[in-house]
Amino acid sequence: MAAKEFLRNNWPTITIGVTAAAIALAAIVMLINMPPRTVVMATGPEGGAYQEFGKRYRAELAKEGVEVRLMPTAGSPENRALLLDQHSGVSVALIQGGTMSQEDGSKLASLGTLYYEPLWWFRRREIQVDGAAYLVGKRLSIGPEGSGTRALSLEYFKILGFDQQVGEWLALPTQTAGESLLAGQIDAVSMVAAWDAPEVQQLLGDERVTLTGYRRLNALIARLPFLSKVVVPRGVRDLAKDLPPTDVTLIAVKANLIVRNDLHSALQYLLLDAAEHIHSSPSIFQRANEFPAGEAVDVPLSNEALRFYKSGRPFLHDYLPFWVAELTGKLFILLIPILGVLYPMTQYLPRLYDWAMRSKVLRMYGELRFLEDEIADARRTKRDTSEMIFQLNGLKEQANRLKVPIAYADMLYSLRAHIDLAHEKVRRQLAE
Repeated sequence: MAAKEFLRNNWPTITIGVTAAAIALAAIVMLINMPPRTVVMATGPEGGAYQEFGKRYRAELAKEGVEVRLMPTAGSPENRALLLDQHSGVSVALIQGGTMSQEDGSKLASLGTLYYEPLWWFRRREIQVDGAAYLVGKRLSIGPEGSGTRALSLEYFKILGFDQQVGEWLALPTQTAGESLLAGQIDAVSMVAAWDAPEVQQLLGDERVTLTGYRRLNALIARLPFLSKVVVPRGVRDLAKDLPPTDVTLIAVKANLIVRNDLHSALQYLLLDAAEHIHSSPSIFQRANEFPAGEAVDVPLSNEALRFYKSGRPFLHDYLPFWVAELTGKLFILLIPILGVLYPMTQYLPRLYDWAMRSKVLRMYGELRFLEDEIADARRTKRDTSEMIFQLNGLKEQANRLKVPIAYADMLYSLRAHIDLAHEKVRRQLAE
């Protein structure tokens, strides 16, 4: 009963307190859910293109106060495995197209494609056999175990039916393979690399080796839809020496920026913004602003990527530093329901408060009216009125203990006066 009376007398204060506590709790939850300041990115072999791009991502995100820790790997297959392993700590990676499967979409998402990576084939110039048959019985480097180059090369030879006919598979790192080819120690080398990779530029500019193109490209792309077709124009490496001496058509994969589905949305936007700065410049294989592109090669685009490619980055990020924009966005989300509650409260709380204060007094007026009618009826029927008089005395004591704000004191004084009049009326009736 005491608790009920306490709630009845203090409900405005309790309501405000509960609202304040709910707001504080929501604020704490939002602060806990602020994006982390560190992200781990799987790249590729030391000195490779993925590692170099990883350094550029690290520099871009450092401007916003986010630390990117780079994890060197053997290549795309290992990057995929690290992303799928929730205990690895890796949440973002560069992965070449065709490495993942549709089942990976339950844990991973794409932030888009970044640039073309051709599968380059260089052979010693004295080997003049046309087509892929020149590789039969030869010593061929197709990249280290676990590398994207090796995976794509094996897939290519498997489709051609030459996977059992090459003389010797070698797992040389890209730089070592290029040096071995120039030294005549191996017959050919394959590498998945960007146009400006140092090894590619070295081999393109050396007259001792020849860049080999692909036949039946449309059939290859039909069999492996993640592939694209690119052309290396004649003389693009060295116009004076006319290198390469002809246009060479190559197959290419697209590098993808892949994240775990649970990576914070704010960090995804930062990565997308960095990708736009890093990969939008024109090059031999791409037009300006062709990349990053909202393409889902192996796994679907994340919701953040879909919004980014449709509408750009969030509005506040254009005008505020990253952390300020993120906190401001969280506060807006918090304020919407708060205002939705507080505005009606400011409109109706005074009315409710007035009703509550008045109801305290009016309820006792109702009891007083009931007792007066009971006492009058008892007098007419000659019944005992002592119990009713006792209740009237109790009502008077209750009115004397009742506390209301000064604005409602006149109602309380009027109630007490009416109770006194009722007492006087009863006293006169008993005296008759």
